[in-house]
Amino acid sequence: MSVEPVSPGDSPFRSERTPRDEAPQFVLPLVVRIERDAPPARTDALETAARAVLVLLSDERSAGEGEWAQVVRDWQDARIRKVVRRARGAEWRRAEALDGITVSGKTAQVRVFPPVPLDGWPKDLARLQVSGTDLDDPEPPVEADTSAPVLWLNPELEMSAGKAMAQAGHGAQLAWWELSEEERAAWRDAGFPLAVRGADPAHWSQLTTSGLPLVRDAGFTEIAPGSATVVADHPALR
Repeated sequence: MSVEPVSPGDSPFRSERTPRDEAPQFVLPLVVRIERDAPPARTDALETAARAVLVLLSDERSAGEGEWAQVVRDWQDARIRKVVRRARGAEWRRAEALDGITVSGKTAQVRVFPPVPLDGWPKDLARLQVSGTDLDDPEPPVEADTSAPVLWLNPELEMSAGKAMAQAGHGAQLAWWELSEEERAAWRDAGFPLAVRGADPAHWSQLTTSGLPLVRDAGFTEIAPGSATVVADHPALR
């Protein structure tokens, strides 16, 4: 599911056309493993996708003169896009053979890859399905531990699992950008603990006026342009 975060006042994410739209456009691919007989739980898939984005951003190959650094910079210099695709069986094995990082949750596995041009996907990823990625939680998620980062979802929006995974990834990325180097290192060293939860309406209203990082969708799929989707509630940013 392809989505792009928009945050008023932060030029990489403004919804109006900017010079970023004239730059070559890239996308961050994420692939979730969904086997027929053992699909992951929805919330675990969302949390694993968010951690996968953070793992890639913090990887030494994405920084300085690392082998992914230039393409990560090119991706972040344009519109920030993510696409979530699904794979199983041989499809997953082919995806794992490509350059990337697999991040595992309790039930979910998500592989994140360095950004690729919008029209330059590796064939083994391009053939994977995008639409219709949906999952369920066998049991309601436990209450979030607010001493750790929480990515709060807009309770008024209906999103497929693929869409919500990309949105959670956006929220994690916005939080990462707001942190100091010391705060980033502490989060990374702890293994990027986080939760993804739906906010109740009253709490959501408070969150959207709190000054915490807020994701607004560009409206390419599923929801209206400018819709607020995720608030990134990191303790260091409160």
